[in-house]
Amino acid sequence: MQLGVPQGSVLCCRKQLHCRQPASRGCEPAHRPSQQPATVACRRQRQASSLQVQATAEAATEARPSGLTPFAAVRSEEEFFGALQKGVDSGKLPKELYPAFKDFYNNYKQTVLNSDAPDASPELVAEVMGSIADRTFNQFLDPYTFPSYHTRLLEPYDYYKFGQNYVRTLINFNKSVVGHLDRFRKVQEQLDAGENVVLLANHQTEADPGVWALLLEKVLPRLATEIIYVAGDRVVADPLCKPFSMGRNLFCVHSRKRMDDIPELKAEKMATNRRTLGAMVKELSKGGKLVWIAPSGGRDRPDPQSGDWLPHRYDPGAVELMRTMMAKSKKPGHLWPMAMYSWEVMPPPAGLEKNLGERRLTGYAGTGISLAEELDVDAVLSGIPAEQRQERQQKLTETAWQAAVEEFKLISDAIHNDTVRATSNMHSQPWKD
Repeated sequence: MQLGVPQGSVLCCRKQLHCRQPASRGCEPAHRPSQQPATVACRRQRQASSLQVQATAEAATEARPSGLTPFAAVRSEEEFFGALQKGVDSGKLPKELYPAFKDFYNNYKQTVLNSDAPDASPELVAEVMGSIADRTFNQFLDPYTFPSYHTRLLEPYDYYKFGQNYVRTLINFNKSVVGHLDRFRKVQEQLDAGENVVLLANHQTEADPGVWALLLEKVLPRLATEIIYVAGDRVVADPLCKPFSMGRNLFCVHSRKRMDDIPELKAEKMATNRRTLGAMVKELSKGGKLVWIAPSGGRDRPDPQSGDWLPHRYDPGAVELMRTMMAKSKKPGHLWPMAMYSWEVMPPPAGLEKNLGERRLTGYAGTGISLAEELDVDAVLSGIPAEQRQERQQKLTETAWQAAVEEFKLISDAIHNDTVRATSNMHSQPWKD
C-alpha cells in the first residue's frame, strides 16, 4: 500500500507484488534502446557476477511456463526453495545461487517478522522474495541494457512498484522523518517554473531511491517519481540491483572509483561517460529537471575507528561538473545539499567491493531525508578570484558537504530520539497528515 493511504497499513497489498502480464521479455522492444549497445565493461562485469546463470534459450523456455519464471507464482517459503532447488538440480541455475539466496531470504525473513509492521507475515516474505528472484532470474535469461539516459519501466511489468514494495517492508515509518519539508516544496516550485535542480546528496544504501520516494510520495508525488539519479556501475550491472534500477530514471556513468578496475576498459568507460554527459546536457536544456548525484562517488561507510556514520566527503570534480552542466543548459539552476539517512535498512559491506553479487543484509529501521539551504554560489565564492579555479571548486564542495553533514546529524537525532522527533519544528512525518 502506498503512503497516501492510512498509516494503519504500512505494507503493500500482497496482490500488487507481482505483475501477471506475460514477461517473456524484460521490456517491450520500444524500451530496449538499440542506440547504446552494451559496453565491454558491462559484459565483463556480468561475467564476474557470483550469481551468473548460464541459461540457454531452451532452458529459459522450460523455466518460464506461460512466459513467467517459476518464482513468480511463489506464495510460501517451501515453494520458494522448491523452485530454487529444482533450478539447481536441473542445471539451469548454478549451485552457488542457492546459498546466496538462502542467506538473503533468511536475513530478510528475520527482519520482517521481527518488525512491528501490521502486515508482516511469512507469506509476505515469500511473495516479496519470490518477486525479487523472478526479476533477477529474468535478467539472466533476457538481460536489459541500460542506455545513457534510462527512463523508468512501468509496463508490461511495473518495476517502480516492484522496488517500492520491497523497500517499504524495511522502513519503520513511526521513526522516520523528513527535514525541512518547506524546502522540498520550494524545489517543486522551482521545477514547475522550468528551472533545474541538482541535489548534492550523500548515498548510503541501494534502497536510497525507494526511501526518497516513500517519504515524499504522499505530499510531493512528482518529486518522488520524476527525479533522475546519476547511477554508477553496480546499479546497472549487478544482477540483483538491475531490476530495482529499471524502475528509476537514471543517468548511467562509470564512477572514478571503478574507472581503473580493468585498465584496458578505461577508454571505453570514458567514452560511455561522454555520451551520458551529452544526454545530461540535452535533458537539462529542456528545464524542469531534478537530478540526484552523490558527489562522494559511492555509499557511505562507518568510521573504522569510532564506528560513526557520516556522509563521505564530496569530490570537487563532481560538484563542479553539475554546476557546469546547469550553466550549459541556459536554464536557471539550483544546487541543494541533501542528507540521506538509510544505512540501517540495508547496510553496505564494510569496504569497497570490486566484484558484483555482494551479500545483502537488511534491517527494519527509521530513515530520513533533509535539505540544507540552497547554495548561494556567488556568496560562497565571493572573495576568491575567478582565476583560482581549484580553490573555488574546493570551497563550494566543502560548503555543500558540511551542510549535508549538519542535516545528517539532525535527522539522525530525530530518528533515534523520540522526544526530539516529537518536539522538533523542522522535522515532520507527512505520510501521517
